[in-house]
Amino acid sequence: MQFLSDNAAAVHPRVWAALRAADAADAPYDGDALSRRLDEAFGALFGREVAVLWAATGTAANCLALATMVPPHGGVVCHREAHVEMDEGGAPGFFLHGAKLLLAEGKGAKLTLESVAAVLDAIRDDVHQVQPHALTLTQPSEYGRVYRAKELATLAALARGRGLGLHMDGARFANAAAFLGQGAAAACGDMDALSFGCVKNGGMSAEAIVFFDPALANVARYRRKRAGHLQSKGRFLAAQLLAMLDDDLWLANARAANAAAALLAEGAAGRLLHPVEANEVFVALDAGERAVLRSQGFGFYDWGPDAARFVAGWDTREEHARALAGALAAL
Repeated sequence: MQFLSDNAAAVHPRVWAALRAADAADAPYDGDALSRRLDEAFGALFGREVAVLWAATGTAANCLALATMVPPHGGVVCHREAHVEMDEGGAPGFFLHGAKLLLAEGKGAKLTLESVAAVLDAIRDDVHQVQPHALTLTQPSEYGRVYRAKELATLAALARGRGLGLHMDGARFANAAAFLGQGAAAACGDMDALSFGCVKNGGMSAEAIVFFDPALANVARYRRKRAGHLQSKGRFLAAQLLAMLDDDLWLANARAANAAAALLAEGAAGRLLHPVEANEVFVALDAGERAVLRSQGFGFYDWGPDAARFVAGWDTREEHARALAGALAAL
């Protein structure tokens, strides 16, 4: 009964079917019929003109998007616990050719107007200090906290007022949108680019970089090739993304994962370290309690010396979630 990560979830059968259907001769790289449909499909989802590129990984999606906004001598404001800082192995510096991450604080790994302003206000406007060029935030945050529309608007206004580009790491964007229940546009806000997660939500090997400023996509196309991420049979990536959008599979999968996480939250009631707003559950557990759960067949990651993280996927079985909820309640 695995709750290690939604990265470990199965590929959705409809994604497999789309991959099989795409297994026919077509133009190479991103010139195929499926890749050419992405702009229109995501444009309909967000209700505005977009330009969409596929990438194989979330790390590449995040960094390729940021590289269109930030020069090598510039900086990106992010949360101290953001994925780009903690879990991408220095990839931002590699893709951005040395640009610096400027770290801000915020409860639940969420940026606030005050925390971002504190970072920006401390930087002198001269050549001796790295100047900020973009703000990136994670929706939902690394602790599963969801930005509401008002929070997104406040941060966007600050960034626009300071001349910064805006990027959203949406590795679990579907889970945030499912929680908010207000559509994709409301969950995204006024971004220049969004890394739209697919792999964690039932995909196999495709993420979408959604550019709300199509001019940035033209830059990203060259950077994607230079970085070795222009796959020769791009139709197989496009097929996964289109399958995810078809009949709102992306939302259905996220709702299933969120529902399983909500069951865990009920069982862990008095031990929750953060409100459960998506599909991640952080629980206060000592080493002995974690050993008890593992002896009962539950897989999960330790999160520091006295906590654990449980992640539900689109395919988490309800009986497994209920069993873990009962085990947590019985500790």
